[in-house]
Amino acid sequence: MYGDLKRMASQSGCNRIVFAYEASTQGFGLYDECIVQGIECFVLAPTKMRKSRKDRKSKNDNRDAHLILEVLRGHVLAGNELPKVWIPDHETRLDRETVRARLDVGAKLTGVKTQVQTLIKGHRITKPEEAGNSWSKPHRQWLKSLCVDGGWAAMATLIRQIEALEKEIAILDAAVEELSCNARYKEAAPILMKDLKGVGMLTAMVFLTEMGDMSRFTNRKKVGAYLGLVPTSNESGESADRKGHITREGSARLRRVLCQASWARVANDPVEREYYERVVQKNPKHKKIAVVAVMRRLGVRMWHIALASQRKTGVFPPPEPNKMMRAAA
Repeated sequence: MYGDLKRMASQSGCNRIVFAYEASTQGFGLYDECIVQGIECFVLAPTKMRKSRKDRKSKNDNRDAHLILEVLRGHVLAGNELPKVWIPDHETRLDRETVRARLDVGAKLTGVKTQVQTLIKGHRITKPEEAGNSWSKPHRQWLKSLCVDGGWAAMATLIRQIEALEKEIAILDAAVEELSCNARYKEAAPILMKDLKGVGMLTAMVFLTEMGDMSRFTNRKKVGAYLGLVPTSNESGESADRKGHITREGSARLRRVLCQASWARVANDPVEREYYERVVQKNPKHKKIAVVAVMRRLGVRMWHIALASQRKTGVFPPPEPNKMMRAAA
């Protein structure tokens, strides 16, 4: 592919090749290879590509490729703004994978535990009082007794999966804690956990690795937009600006841990609980609005703390290769 691109550019007498593709599960490997080949490359955010309702209902690879071409052409020829994503450096990508692996295993564990509860309810089995709270030692012993006494193979395999996943979580927790001692995070992570109730090691590291270079956000509105915690807007002409659900752009992992931390803060922090209740009073039938407000407030506070820590230590990811290429040119 790179040979074909360079051949076509040579035949056309062109000395600049600009390449773009939408961000996906393929990551940034294609971007890295383009830079190695001397090709200017951009990774575009699918959520920021302007598509008509007709385009969204009749989507295929050819139409998507044509849309990317038109967007890129407008950027190169007319200087239109390009809906590109921030390209993290290689170290940040590796750090993200470690933290994301911990979240993924935690989600799997929750799913298996839900299967156990569903299995018990499906067979109308009542938990005895001596079994104690869910997933306590007495409760686990009771579950294992069901397998022994009844020869319940389905329950036995679920319990083995839970034990295996818990071992993996312990290993990954140690890896995340070790990562927090890295020069990039050893200043910010402890401050986040100390100054903000409800923010633990995992929440702090998810925030720091997913956000990356905090200096790329100039104000709290951009932080809220990146987190996907700002409302959608539907305004036309002189009609009133109608706000809808949050955009949900950005990292769903980050929103998930912010939601968990926000509930912990509402339960344990009197100031945060007062703020939550004040927002609830304005929207008694829509309490989720209050939760989103607490999440956005927490995300902005974490950004301020992390930004100050990064400025103090002088630890920033290197500039994007595209910027270096343009500067050199």
